[in-house]
Amino acid sequence: MRTTDTLAVVRNLGILAHVDAGKTTVTERILYVTGTTHKRGEVHDGTTVTDFDPQERDRGITIFSAAVTCCWGGHRINLIDTPGHVDFADEVERSLRVLDGAVAVFDAVAGVEPQSESVWRQADRHGVPRIAFINKMDRAGADLDAAVASIRERLHPAPLAVQLPIGAEDAFTGVVDLLGMRALTWGDDGEARDPAPVPDGLREEALRRRRLLEEAVAELHPAALEEFCDTGALRTGTLTAALRDLTARGDAVVVLCGSAYRNRGIEPLLDAVLAYLPSPLDVPPVRGTHDGAEQERTADPSEPLAALAFKVNATATGRLTYLRVYSGTIEQGDTVWDATAGRAERVGRILRVTADRHARLDRAVAGDIVAVVGLKGARAGATLCAPDAPL
Repeated sequence: MRTTDTLAVVRNLGILAHVDAGKTTVTERILYVTGTTHKRGEVHDGTTVTDFDPQERDRGITIFSAAVTCCWGGHRINLIDTPGHVDFADEVERSLRVLDGAVAVFDAVAGVEPQSESVWRQADRHGVPRIAFINKMDRAGADLDAAVASIRERLHPAPLAVQLPIGAEDAFTGVVDLLGMRALTWGDDGEARDPAPVPDGLREEALRRRRLLEEAVAELHPAALEEFCDTGALRTGTLTAALRDLTARGDAVVVLCGSAYRNRGIEPLLDAVLAYLPSPLDVPPVRGTHDGAEQERTADPSEPLAALAFKVNATATGRLTYLRVYSGTIEQGDTVWDATAGRAERVGRILRVTADRHARLDRAVAGDIVAVVGLKGARAGATLCAPDAPL
């Protein structure tokens, strides 16, 4: 059974964006880079894993929130690819309730767009920490600085870019990692090359931007400020820890960039997910009431069960109820209490889902996002808990 030690290597993550910003392509490249798929799914030819519904493949947009699981750097990432179209805002709202963190995807040409602003405000209401990915850096007119400025003007006062593009528009080949002070580049086939020294022509600019990043973080983070005042600079470890704290508190937004279509920038994006976004252990306990008394549950498999149903789908394998397990353990055959409807339900099969593909599990524990077969009446938004410890 999973322990709290291994909960530290779980990320429950959403991908948020305006329609056509490229978030489904970002998701597909994450699946490819992590080895979950062996072919790059493409929106334009209907081969994506996450847009598996016929309507989605026909229209080229995400309607339903697909649940995807992948692994990177010894971590398990439970990923929700949410709709970007304004007509499906309710689907986004339900998904945000179960996320611990999110990647907000922006178009490098358009910057912040109306629906990206709307979904950002939704994430604010749910207290979801975010990092930003400026996508489509290979497009004509792509401008990282302008996109960051649009975030600052319309969404958040402290977007902090941790990368510098190498090349512009069609010549975009990679990024300078401002924390590691190294060049990360990709070949024409989208495969990552070995990290290299910062190109001579970019070194001065990279050092300038690293300095600006250190100054911005020092202004926002007391421990970083103390080190900056003492030494005149920030160590990379201090900078990383401070960025994680600032992200968790919502006081800053780490900004990365790339081209998902060309498979450039995905590996450092995944590294940033692990470095800056919280695990289930890092988020506050869930709270509820029983007989008028407030109860709380922490992310611990030994606690009584508390789970939220955030989506219900009718599929070829039966009625699937998607759950976020906040505490406790749920096993096949268990009886659970639907506190919303006031009735007992029996758990059938438990599945780990990669869009329309399912792998059977013996159990799900705190921190998991899974689908369950056999819950006949549970609806999206239902709270499921242990019968002897209702919430």
